[in-house]
Amino acid sequence: MESPNPSTEAINPEPSNQPQGLNHQSSGMDNDAAPAADAAFTVKDETTKGDQNHDQAQQRPHNISDDEVALYDRQIRLWGFQAQQLIREANILLVNVKALGNEVAKNLVLAGIESLTIADTAHVMEEDLGANFSLTPEDIGKPRSEAAATSLQKLNPRVTITAHPPTFDPTTTDPSFFTRFTLIIATDLPISQLNLLNTAARFSSVPFYAGGAHGLYGFVFADLIAHEFSISRDAPNVPTKVNVPETKTRTVIGSTTSYDSSTGKKLELVTKREIYQPLILANSSPLPSHILSSPRRLHKVTPLLPCLRALWDFEATTGGYGPSHSSNAELGNFTATATAKSRELQLPNDALKAEFLRGFLQSLYSECAPTTAFLGGALAQDVINVIGRKEQPVQNMMFFDGEESRADVLSLLPEVGMDS
Repeated sequence: MESPNPSTEAINPEPSNQPQGLNHQSSGMDNDAAPAADAAFTVKDETTKGDQNHDQAQQRPHNISDDEVALYDRQIRLWGFQAQQLIREANILLVNVKALGNEVAKNLVLAGIESLTIADTAHVMEEDLGANFSLTPEDIGKPRSEAAATSLQKLNPRVTITAHPPTFDPTTTDPSFFTRFTLIIATDLPISQLNLLNTAARFSSVPFYAGGAHGLYGFVFADLIAHEFSISRDAPNVPTKVNVPETKTRTVIGSTTSYDSSTGKKLELVTKREIYQPLILANSSPLPSHILSSPRRLHKVTPLLPCLRALWDFEATTGGYGPSHSSNAELGNFTATATAKSRELQLPNDALKAEFLRGFLQSLYSECAPTTAFLGGALAQDVINVIGRKEQPVQNMMFFDGEESRADVLSLLPEVGMDS
């Protein structure tokens, strides 16, 4: 079965560079976006020779060997030595390594991070073999973290991979454990555990990602706390305004220009700061005002959002379990909750169709290889951009619908508390 080639429709029309890992295709929703706020002052134009800047940016760090240059040549050409050095120094914690977690791990290991630490409390079962390419029948009964680590190590021996035993539960460990990591990723966990890990990551000032897959559906969430990144582009005729908000969460904090003698173009490197919110707030936040004020945009909001919120409410009351397919009462309660969530989000009455709800319920907690491959690739690419401080990361949730081959990015932010 071939992986789908989804288009990513960004429901959020605020000015941004879409994350590279999402294959963004404009849905036309950006055309009537509200303009960014006027700036108070601008940065001084600092024009230098473009080829000199290029040589400095591409200068190889002394600790990157010829072998590494040859191994990572294609990605170094894409994002440069500086970003590769940051990736090379990254220590990642991955919590839970089912099919989605395994796809994320594969992409990060191949990118050449310094170390990957895997924590998973489960043992390999027969059903794990269906969508997790790293596992074999011989792994059944082994700790899932150790079985995955053995397979992933073969992909890139340069990366240090550590597997914690199933007795180690990161949701109950001392918060100081998390300070050693560059970034934390948690996949396919109940909402209570995701919130615990997100809180621990914030307490340790470590960026956090969450992801989950349910058959042909899935999501990616990012809480980077406060993240700075740079974007290179052709220099505009008017100097870029800095030190004022560009959006509710994003501020341009710097801009420098250079001249590329090889193309004759004036280039600009823009540095921005993006502020994030934890999952517990995103899960209860309304849709952005520019969506609520537009019936056209409201009709484009994915019904996966109210379904996931209903699932997380259900998990919170059952200790992490979804509704049983054999219980009409539980299915009825879930349907009522999802409908209420849709109304709470002010979606149109026909937004949550019975067919979609039925398909989502039938897919709960199941694994589909094309879905996990796409989600794992998108999440890992965003992580790489964040570590290398390149491009605009996801702000703050991506919803994937494999039935429609589309992925929507929504900024779910509380109505208050965004001024800090």
